[in-house]
Amino acid sequence: MAIESGSTSNDIIVNNNGVGSEELSSPLYMHPSNNPGASLIQAHFDGVSYRSWEVSVHRDLSIKNKLGFINGDCKWLDPRTLRFRQWGRCDDMVTSWILNSLSKKITESVEYVSDSFELWKELEDRYDQTNYAKLYQVQREINELSQGTLDITT
Repeated sequence: MAIESGSTSNDIIVNNNGVGSEELSSPLYMHPSNNPGASLIQAHFDGVSYRSWEVSVHRDLSIKNKLGFINGDCKWLDPRTLRFRQWGRCDDMVTSWILNSLSKKITESVEYVSDSFELWKELEDRYDQTNYAKLYQVQREINELSQGTLDITT
């Protein structure tokens, strides 16, 4: 049951747990069910099909309102602010989720990065590489496909 603290449009609506609705929409909000041992996605990324894994992680972090930690929207806070420790806990949680979605071999090679943004950039740099020579060759082969004397569209 929600309790409104007044009648102006700037008021915060508080739920039963005493958490304001503004806090619930913040990327720094951690739901009680969130835990560092959870995996974002079912299959661990093993170095193959990076794009598919990336889309799944993006989707899951978006659902948890934590996408800003890897795309740079939710940057480091000044250590002198009250929310610095809260930001650090959230960033550690996102880092844990990403590490838990990687194979053991990949995790061991990236587990010492400083934050989730750096981890994401490291994974992008390593695995989001396009082999343009191979891409050209495959596109050329597709364009030359035929069945007997008929081309692919026929």
